[in-house]
Amino acid sequence: MLATVLEAAVRAGAAELTRYFQQSFSIQHKEGRNNLVTDADHASERAIIEVIRSHYPDHFILTEESGELVQESDYKWIIDPLDGTINFAHGIPINCVSVGVEYKKEIILGMVYNPHMNELFFAEKGKGATLNGLPLKVSEETEAMRSCLVTGFPYVYINMENGPLQVFERFIKEGVPVRRLGAAAIDLCWVAAGRFDGFYEHKLEAWDSAAGYLIVEEAGGKVTDFNGGKFSPYQHRILATNGRIHDELLAIINNVAAANG
Repeated sequence: MLATVLEAAVRAGAAELTRYFQQSFSIQHKEGRNNLVTDADHASERAIIEVIRSHYPDHFILTEESGELVQESDYKWIIDPLDGTINFAHGIPINCVSVGVEYKKEIILGMVYNPHMNELFFAEKGKGATLNGLPLKVSEETEAMRSCLVTGFPYVYINMENGPLQVFERFIKEGVPVRRLGAAAIDLCWVAAGRFDGFYEHKLEAWDSAAGYLIVEEAGGKVTDFNGGKFSPYQHRILATNGRIHDELLAIINNVAAANG
């Protein structure tokens, strides 16, 4: 039942994205330059919440635009109604709806849907991951220097040691291809699908990663923080890989001697 409602909610949100895509809509600015929110974000969020509330009125909801809709419940729905808003605003079809379902502080379901490419990614804890109903599997690349990676950058540059630009520079100097799609949920799903060998980012929120990280793990991949510890969507830093190149990428990201062999 949960999975059925999850898909209904995700498809309801995606229908709003399709309705607004490449049409006229208003755009507002949140904190930071180019941190946008559009009519489509709000319409998608309303549609998703309406479906969830119609079946589970007592469940906790955390969503990017409305924040926490608090209920006393073991269940929490973590929603990004439009991941890749800048892409969406510019007519770039790399954007999606992303929803994770948490039970007793563990993500048990995740779904990411890009309606423009008709790609529906889904995972259930312990039961594997699928793309449009077909099983997903991460890549088999064993060398970081031969891998294809994807990353993202925060809207407000964080003046931190070993920040996003420094890590990016190290990969580029080594000749490693690193892409930036502009939608973290899709980045994670494309790691799960074997299109990318790894994804890292310095500052994600729970709604960016809650669904995608489960999809990677259930496709056979590995997801940790930058210290190699257990990942939680409530902390910002993430490394998701096929598992085979994970330790090597951690070394490079942290700029330790092991990165050089």
